[in-house]
Amino acid sequence: MSKSHPHKARKRFGQNFLHDAGVIRRIVACIAPKEGQRIVEIGPGKGALTEGIISVTKRMDVVELDRDLIPILRVNLFRYPDLTVHEADAMKFDFESLATDSNIRVVGNLPYNISTPLIFHLLTFAQKIDDMHFMLQKEVVDRLAARPGDNLYGRLSVMAQYYCQVESLFIVGPESFDPPPKIDSAIVRMTPHKTLPHVAEDLKTLEDMVRIGFHQRRKTLRNNYKGVLNDADFEALNIDPTLRPERLDVADFVNIANLVSKRD
Repeated sequence: MSKSHPHKARKRFGQNFLHDAGVIRRIVACIAPKEGQRIVEIGPGKGALTEGIISVTKRMDVVELDRDLIPILRVNLFRYPDLTVHEADAMKFDFESLATDSNIRVVGNLPYNISTPLIFHLLTFAQKIDDMHFMLQKEVVDRLAARPGDNLYGRLSVMAQYYCQVESLFIVGPESFDPPPKIDSAIVRMTPHKTLPHVAEDLKTLEDMVRIGFHQRRKTLRNNYKGVLNDADFEALNIDPTLRPERLDVADFVNIANLVSKRD
C-alpha cells in the first residue's frame, strides 16, 4: 500500500487511523469476507482494513466524509476498480440503497464522538444487513453487550439487543492507532435477528419506554414509570415494581411497550 500521501488525523472527524497489521488481520479473520459479498465500510481512512477485505471480495463500497482522504484512498487501492467511494455523512446515508440485489455487511472503525447515534441509525436498516463488525470505544462495546444486572446495561444495550445478537470479540490497545487514543477500543459483532425474538407493536413506544425506564436508573421501576404504569399493570406484566431498570431484559421492555401501545 502506498505511503506517499501523509494525512493528519482530524479531531473534528474523530479520526484515529488503525495501522497495526496484526490487528487488521485479526479483524478480517473475524469478518471472514467471501468473494462477491456486498460489504460496506464506514470511515475507511487510508484503506488499511479496506484492502484486507476487498482483496477477497473484489468489490466494496466505502462511505467517507473527509474529502481529503478520498484521493489517498483511491491511490492506495488503485488495483481494485470495483471500489465504490461514497463521499457522504454516514449519519445521513441511506444504507438500504446498497442492498439492491442482496443484504449488505457493514464494517468500520467508528469515530468515538458519533458511534452511538450512528449505530442507532444503522439499526433502522437492520432487516437489510446480515451483520456488522465495528471498532468502538471499549466502554461502548461493553454497553452494547451488557446483560441484565450489569452496571453498564442500559438503553443502548436494550435497543441493540432488540435488533441484534451482540458479541464482544477482542480488545485493541491505543498503540494500534495513529494518533493513539487515550482509551482502549474493542471489536464488536452485531448480527441482526432474522426473526425478532420479541416484537414491539410500535417501535417509537418501545424507544420511549426504554428511555423512561433508564431516565433515573437508581430509582425503582414504580418511580420511573409513575403516571405510565400502576401496580395492577406491573402485576399483569409479572414485573416487580421495586426493581431497578437494569434488572429487566429485552422481553420485559417489549411487554411494557406493548401494554402501553394497546391503550393509545
